[in-house]
Amino acid sequence: MPEGVEVEMYRQLADRTVGLTVESVEAPDSWFLKGDTTAEELTAAVAGEKVTQTRRVGKLMLLDFSSGHRLGVRFGMTGRLIVGEEAAIDYLEYSSQRNDPAWDRFKLLFADGGDMVVRDPRRLGGIELDPDESRLGSDVFSVTLAQLRSTVFVGSVAIKARLLDQKRVAGVGNLIADETLWRAGIDPARQAGALTADEERRLHRRLRSVVKEFLAKGGSHMGRLQSERHRDGRCPDDGAELDRRTVGGRTTYSCPVHQH
Repeated sequence: MPEGVEVEMYRQLADRTVGLTVESVEAPDSWFLKGDTTAEELTAAVAGEKVTQTRRVGKLMLLDFSSGHRLGVRFGMTGRLIVGEEAAIDYLEYSSQRNDPAWDRFKLLFADGGDMVVRDPRRLGGIELDPDESRLGSDVFSVTLAQLRSTVFVGSVAIKARLLDQKRVAGVGNLIADETLWRAGIDPARQAGALTADEERRLHRRLRSVVKEFLAKGGSHMGRLQSERHRDGRCPDDGAELDRRTVGGRTTYSCPVHQH
């Protein structure tokens, strides 16, 4: 967390900054600045410039500026976005529920007096000027079956690991992956290239429907499987005790009865 769903919620909130002019930049945590980005470069690139649009590719949120520069924002596991006094998300799974301004890692202050803040307790996110978007795969909200077939449904790697690979499909995190595979009836450890054509179509449909549903409900923690993601948890459909394994480097829950 946050996954592509949460970052889309952040992007929608960040839309309020479109048309505003940046007055100043606060970047007190040099660790949070990624690539070769420095606070001085950020200030030179965006101070006095207008936000022209917001975008998102997977878990990467972008602000485009009138200068032609792009600001990339990654939220890691615990990052939240606050515009003015409003946060896009009040509850973030697996993060502290405190709301401490001491965790503010980056801030844009606007000429009208408003601001946009990235608050991240664990400092796992980051800010980058003009990030390389080409390293990311097709976005989870718009990925086509053909794109999945060429990048995800290939090779002997576990299907869950392929879904989590941001270079192949951008925006899928652990909760989206488990919920999608559970609804599609596919074992997370299956070889990605061994799925049948019917299974590929079913997984694609479930992936698209899961992210749309999660966005409407308010986050990736809103899945039917979520409440059973614990030791001795049971499948919400058939009551079987869930398997708890590590697949693709992540703790994974799946049903041994209907996921094959």
